[in-house]
Amino acid sequence: MLGKNAFIFKLDIRVKILFILIFTILVFYVDKLQVNVVLLLSIITIRIVWKIPFRSIKPIISISLLVLILHILFTSGENYILKPFFGFSLKLDGLFSGLTIVCRLAALMLLLPILTETASVQKIAQGLVYFCINYRAAFIITTAFNLIPVFREESRAIMDAQKLRGSASFEKGHFFAKLKAYPALVVPLVLGAMRKAQSASAAMDSRAFGAFKKRTWLEKPVIKAHDYLFLAGFLIFSFFAVYVNYFLI
Repeated sequence: MLGKNAFIFKLDIRVKILFILIFTILVFYVDKLQVNVVLLLSIITIRIVWKIPFRSIKPIISISLLVLILHILFTSGENYILKPFFGFSLKLDGLFSGLTIVCRLAALMLLLPILTETASVQKIAQGLVYFCINYRAAFIITTAFNLIPVFREESRAIMDAQKLRGSASFEKGHFFAKLKAYPALVVPLVLGAMRKAQSASAAMDSRAFGAFKKRTWLEKPVIKAHDYLFLAGFLIFSFFAVYVNYFLI
């Protein structure tokens, strides 16, 4: 489990947001497969060292495999890896570019939880406001983050209820049977989301949320020495990755 004394909790929220933002830009900026593999491995290493749990590996693997297969099938090129024993040929350029896209996709899906699972929504909102984002927009963004685990638990409860009634199957059967069963999940989930949005809107209106252009905070974040060291080390790593991508490979 992730302890409160982990180094990630000691970082200032603005440093965390800068880390996520710069790493996202870096993932899209480099285009060599080797560099993207290193970036993906670095994210995995960071999550292992800081003990951030991997809760959604199966969807990442499924989406990555689907993207890779589709990219190989629909990418044209002249370089092929011949497979005479299997009776087909594999497009080499499609394989490499597909693996690059898969590495980018997996890195981005593993990157965001580093922020959302190590900082409260209030801290994230405060950090966004310090980056000159209106606090109303920051509230909308952080509310979306806050509702993700709520919807996950509600969807699990709805699926369990449907299974107990024997009226829907989300795990067994062929693809179209599963697809037919999902409206029983989506409809109550959307209705519940609409009810939550109405309740939140009434609560914010009753408290005059957004009446003032600026708002105050109980605690003011302070960037310390370890924040500067972490940010400097990450910037050096980013420049080195760009240099390797464009000048050494």
